[in-house]
Amino acid sequence: MGIVHIEGTVSGPQGSETVRFIVDSGAKYSLLPMKVWQKIGLKPKHEMEFSLVDGSIIKRSISECHIELRVGAAHTPVILGEAQDEALLGVITLEILGVVINPFTREIQPMRLTLA
Repeated sequence: MGIVHIEGTVSGPQGSETVRFIVDSGAKYSLLPMKVWQKIGLKPKHEMEFSLVDGSIIKRSISECHIELRVGAAHTPVILGEAQDEALLGVITLEILGVVINPFTREIQPMRLTLA
């Protein structure tokens, strides 16, 4: 599908930071690089295991932040990344915001929601 980027602002107890996210429809959780989550004052709440493409398993801490994108704003869980990690916007955050990636235009658009 190609790489999709979106700029957003993340906020925590010690401030906010503008971040350029890679929108990753294959990632469940969003991820903040270490310099970002430390700057805004996030603290680990618990740890989870994640499987990488090569099959290896890693553990990462999870926290929560407020995120604001041009399509909306909400609180979302985030992986507390390490120094070399890139900022990712995962599907849980996209779903919380009620948006999806259009595979043809590679743009973020409102999700068609049903209440049944």
